[in-house]
Order: sequence, then structure tokens, then C-alpha cells
Amino acid sequence: MQRKFASVGITWRALIIGAVLIPLNNYWIMQVEGVWNTGHSTCLSLMWHVVLNLLLLISINIFLLKKYLPKYALTEAELIALYAMLTLGASISGRDMLQILIPVMGWAFWFATPENEWQQLFHRFLPRWLTVSNKNVLQDFYQGKSSLYRSENLKTWLEPVLWWSAFIVVLGIVMICLNVIVRRQWTRNERLSYPIIQLPMAITEDGGTREFFRNKNLWIGFAGAAALNIINGLHHFFPALPYIPVSYLDHDLGKYFTSKPWNAIGSLRLPLYPFAIGLGFFLPLDLSFSIWFFYLFRKAQQVMGVAMGMRALPGFPYINQQSSGAWIGIFFVALWLSKSHLKTVAKCVFKTGDTDAEEPMRYRSAVIGIIIGMVLITMFCYRAGMSISIIIPFFVIFFMLSTAITRMRAELGPPTHELVRMNSGNMLVDILGTRRIGPNNLSIFPLFWFFSGRGYRSHLMPHQLESFKMAEEARVNGKRLIYAMIIAMILGSLSAFWALLHMSFDWGLDLIPIGHDSGVFWQLQNRLNNPTGTDVPAVSFMGVGFIFTFLLMFLRMRFLWWPLHPAGYALSMNFGIDYIWSCLIFSSLIKWLVLKYGGMNLHRKTTKFFFGIILGEYCVGGFWSLVSVLIKQRAYDFYHA
Repeated sequence: MQRKFASVGITWRALIIGAVLIPLNNYWIMQVEGVWNTGHSTCLSLMWHVVLNLLLLISINIFLLKKYLPKYALTEAELIALYAMLTLGASISGRDMLQILIPVMGWAFWFATPENEWQQLFHRFLPRWLTVSNKNVLQDFYQGKSSLYRSENLKTWLEPVLWWSAFIVVLGIVMICLNVIVRRQWTRNERLSYPIIQLPMAITEDGGTREFFRNKNLWIGFAGAAALNIINGLHHFFPALPYIPVSYLDHDLGKYFTSKPWNAIGSLRLPLYPFAIGLGFFLPLDLSFSIWFFYLFRKAQQVMGVAMGMRALPGFPYINQQSSGAWIGIFFVALWLSKSHLKTVAKCVFKTGDTDAEEPMRYRSAVIGIIIGMVLITMFCYRAGMSISIIIPFFVIFFMLSTAITRMRAELGPPTHELVRMNSGNMLVDILGTRRIGPNNLSIFPLFWFFSGRGYRSHLMPHQLESFKMAEEARVNGKRLIYAMIIAMILGSLSAFWALLHMSFDWGLDLIPIGHDSGVFWQLQNRLNNPTGTDVPAVSFMGVGFIFTFLLMFLRMRFLWWPLHPAGYALSMNFGIDYIWSCLIFSSLIKWLVLKYGGMNLHRKTTKFFFGIILGEYCVGGFWSLVSVLIKQRAYDFYHA
């Protein structure tokens, strides 16, 4: 018998608390990630600042409300709603979202010169209702020592901020609808593991319990990770004190490979982040192995390219194109595995029935939501100057990638993931060439870099699905969770715009080392000055990645012992895995030894130990982040991204 969702659970109190916390957290994120270029919580699948918010609320719950005012204690449902709201609100303000869009909105006008000829090349194609071209306002924005709250500044920014916020919310609602359609298949039929939510589910159970925090193994792990971060944090302020090297920047084995062809390895970092080892422990063993195996496979391809003298193919081994093809392959693999479920969805859309009665939204409503959302997105892009013939394939590719990333997170759950330069715009340029796409469409691509371009690390869709999974596990009303998500996306967008604009007019964006990727306009300049046709080798390697993904899936289905997963290939063919690959070697080795020699009893004890590792590093690392906000200068960064 299938379990029923609870009829109640998410209260107005939870929504109000979330509405208060989102702007505060977004200010914090913009300060440490944007101004200080540290922290990088939004680059992680499990955001450390969200965990800290939950721990604070749970502490109040356990030691105050449950003890003295049990009637007012927060419930598990409320905490899950807050987790969903905080992750979505922070995702929009993230390193790969509005931290990119906001600087780009005025970049093309402020940095236009007679030498680069940007005004003649593409200014006429940039919609003024989505950008800022007022030089007086841009001077205050980039040079600082001004205020957002001056009348001219507010009026100039208000229209584009509202338009972009509306666009982001519609985009997020379409993702919610897509998640509703695939949720049952991935959660119940295939029973994917959802590694990322293991810790949030454990700490929010029953509104937080003393029993969870009394576990000895948890505190052993916590103490070890906390001690490391205390030592390194003090070293940041007092360099004479010792330092324990665990960062991505501390070890580079690539410097020892100096002769050809081995120097093609390039950078070979050896990160040893304790929290990443802890999160890696919760990954399925074969998937964890696949990630670091294919990372080394990528490096081997680079060496092979030099050894074979691939001068005819200067882009060999076309890593980004292989990755693009692999992610599209993941989408079609997921589609094929879901074919029976999608038939059920289709029946619910065209016939009445109760098959989808327990879903957060009826399938018919979800499909209608997708259609309406896509119509609105198309109208938005058409008004911005794009052609229908480019809008449709652009967003088809985008949602295919979004679905594939969400599937990967549900099944694999890596601590972080990054799809650098792998996006709809670049794929269309490879497939069609810049001549066919046209300058009007190419000029809009830089404005879309924030949601389809930089890295997808804080992508909304995986966080939405993980929140739905948490709601189902806790028997929370999923329908009410949707309202919480929409509120979070609205507040997340508006507060993220406010936070970074406030800081920019105060500090001056030129002085903030934020990831604004100004290179997108230099790339646009090059594309307009040097039109190209279809890049045949690039498209061919997309095909290689696509076919190899299907081959790996076939082998997994044909041979139960086959250890390599196509999601590991798709993920590791791109740069983001460099930040954690060696951590997963340790976590997969530890997990293999635990299961082989200790069985499930030792595995349960080790689980608590790694919960402690993650919490210890998140708590003390988060403390140093808060210190940086208070003293207005950089502090120890426990995760460099």
C-alpha cells in the first residue's frame, strides 16, 4: 500500500521564517562569495550555510521550545520547508547565477571603447529593458562610493531587475512542473539514492532530537574536522601558526610532469577536503569510483592527444563536446528508463483518474504549467530580439541538460558539479555555426550565461527534486511545498539583486573579485568579427560522448558486475570534478573496506562519524565566514572554488 501525504505540515510560520532568513542569507552569500571571493556555499550540492541555519533553528527547538514551549516547537515539516526555501533562495544568488548576471547587465556599455567597437558590433542588439546603459549610473555601479538608493540609480535598475526576476521565477516554475512529472519514476520506481539529503533528513527528523546529537561517533568526527578548521583559520590571521594543507590549491602533482607528452596532464590538484570525503561516503560505491576513474581517463586522453600529435584536431580531445554529448545521452537514457511511467503520465493528462492524486501537482496541471511557462519564456526572448528558430532549440537543450543534471544528482549526489562552457549557446554555435545563428541571437547569449553557461552548480531543478524527496520521506504535503518554493524564488531573486547592487554602489564592482565572466563579451566580439560554420570535429565528439554514454549503460544492464556508470563519465569530462576527485578516492576506499570487513553494523557507525565530519567543517568553516562579514575582510576559506 502506498503511503499518503499528510494533509497538513507546512505552516504560515515556516513561510514567514523563510521569508526573513532568505534576504539575510543572500546578503551573507553576496558578501563572502561576491566581495571576498570565499566561502562558495552555493557551489556545493549541500550548501553549508543552509545546514548552519537548520542547526541554529534545531538548537532553539531542542533546548528552548521543546523543553519550555512544546506547543510552539518547529516540526519536521516546517524545517524541510525551510530547507527548500533557503536552498532555492541561495541558488538564485549563487556563484553561477545572479553573481554573473548583475555585472554583465552593464558590462557591454561601461567597457565599450572605440578600439573594441562594441557599440557598432552589438549594442543595437542588447535590449535596454534588460540591461543598464546609463553612464552616470554605471559609473556609480562600477566605481562605488555612491548609493543604490539615489533616485536615478533606483529608477534605472528597477525595470531590468523586475523583468529578470519574473523570468527566473517562470523558469523555476517550469522546472517544478518537470520535477513533478519525473518524481515518482526516480523516487519510487527506480528508487534512486539521493545522497545529498541524507544529512538534512537526519538532523531535521522529528524537529531535531537530542539522541542524534548524543552519538559518540558523530562527535569524534565533528571534533577532528573542527580542530583542523580552527588551526587553519587561526593560521590565516597568524601565519606563524601551523597550517594543515587540504585545499584544492595546496597540492598540484602536475608540476612534476614537465616533459612531453606527460606535461599535457596540466594541473593535477589533490584536494583533501574532509567534508567532501564525508559527503562522498554516502555516494553509491560504483558511482563514486566512476567519477575519479573518468577524471583520470580525461587526463589520459590529453596525454594521448599530444603523444599522437593530433595537430589536425587542435581541440582534441574536445572534452567539453564529449561532456555535452554525454549529458544529452544521460537525458535520453533517463527518458528511455521512464517510458512506462511517461505513458502513465500521458494517460493522466488526457483522461481523468487518481493515479497522480498523491503528487505535489496533478500531471495535467504540470503539463499545462510547462506549456504556459514556455510560451512566456518564448515571448520574453522574442521581445529581447531572439529568433523563434533559435529560442526553441536553445531551451530544448537547456531543459534536457537540466533534467540530466537533476537525474545525476538524485542518483549520484556528488559534493559539487560544474559544467564549464557546456551550455545551449555553445552547443548551438558548434552545431549551426555563428553565421546561421545570427548577430541578434549571439548578442543575447551573454545575458543568458548566468542560467545556461557558467557551471550549473547552484541549479534550481536538482534542489527542487531533493526537497520533494525529503517531503515524501517525512510525509509532508508536497502541494504546499510548491507554494514555499515559489515564494522562495521570488524573494531569492529580489533580495539577491538588492544585496549585490547595494554592495556594488558602496564598494564599486571594479573592486569586487566576483565571477562576472566579462569574457562573454570578448567572445561575442570574436564571434561577430569571425563568422563560422558548423564545427564538424566538435559535433563529431559530441556524438562520441553520446554513443559512449549509451555503451556504458548497455554494459551496466548486460553485466551486473560492470562498475562504470555513464553519469560518472558525463560529470568527469568537465572541470568541476577537479575540486573533489581525490576526496572520492578516499571515501570510496573507506566505504569499500567498511562494507567488506565490518558489514552494515560498522557502516551505520561510520555514517554517524562522517555526519560529524561534515558538520564539524561546516560549523567552524561557517564561523570563519561570519567573522569575515563582521570584520569586513577575508577569513579562512575552507572550500576554494
